Amino acid sequence: VSEVNQNQHREERHARFINDRVHGNIQNDGTFSVVPRMRGGVTTPSELRRIADVAEQFEVPLVKVTGGQRIDLLGIKKEDLPAVWEALDMPSGHAYAKSVRTVKTCVGTGFCRFGLGDSLNAGIELEQMIEGLYTPHKVKLAVSGCPRNCAESLIKDIGIVAIEGGWEIYVGGGGAGTIKKGELLATVATKDETLRTACIFLQHYRENAEYLERTMPFVERVGLGSIQAAVLDEESGEPAALFERFKIAKAASDPDPWRERRAPAVPKQFEELDSEATPIGPPEGAEVTASGGGVAPSRPLVVHRVEGGRTAPSAKAPARQETPDA
Repeated sequence: VSEVNQNQHREERHARFINDRVHGNIQNDGTFSVVPRMRGGVTTPSELRRIADVAEQFEVPLVKVTGGQRIDLLGIKKEDLPAVWEALDMPSGHAYAKSVRTVKTCVGTGFCRFGLGDSLNAGIELEQMIEGLYTPHKVKLAVSGCPRNCAESLIKDIGIVAIEGGWEIYVGGGGAGTIKKGELLATVATKDETLRTACIFLQHYRENAEYLERTMPFVERVGLGSIQAAVLDEESGEPAALFERFKIAKAASDPDPWRERRAPAVPKQFEELDSEATPIGPPEGAEVTASGGGVAPSRPLVVHRVEGGRTAPSAKAPARQETPDA
């Protein structure tokens, strides 16, 4: 919605999916996962200590390293989310929304004896450029320091690979239900040009893909040639226009929605789910007029109670008693 309306819209927060309302990924038992941002998969001893302290303080059932080179805290209660975020003091990793995710990296020339490019810092810089942006579907990215492809760049939505004398940019890769190597969008000489081109493609995808369309089907639908014409033809002026709209969208984005822990966007945003059935309808003892003109006793409507985070129908309300015609 923000992309279609160029951020000139009023959002109805209550209409969001639960993950987007509370900035966490709901699990099969009604709890949530918390994935703090680790740009490029890089962390520090201080961050790891805070993660360990949070896991112990909140008795987190599972702490797991993810495929995107981050750490996932699973089994967090909804009402504990703000306190967990406060104790972590790390920004959201956006592991739950239709948005750009992390940028996976290898260490590149900083440590690897096979490295051809500084993939680590390139990935961190790219993540900083795009974090917080919503997209038609999730977008996974990676930067590899050589064609050995240790960061699995070739099967990402946007993948960058260092080669002798430059960088290759791949788009439309897939590593989930359908495995597919990405299409070679361009070969460029410098890191800055590479990151700019990746952002231009991302903006082109944001503006032209259908909702819930990943980059793989998007590239297949519109064709690589059409994308290259829009993203690479500088004489047309379109790449510059796309990059300008990308920067406007980035400026309007929220890189850390976990800051709502201190100022919730809506009432009861992080309150505990109801655990008891609450009758709804007329007050106890009230009378309602039957269709035949008589009076029928009031009865509670069917309500739902939450059991372990899931909703389950409560016991059936008593059957309505028919009143004979007067």
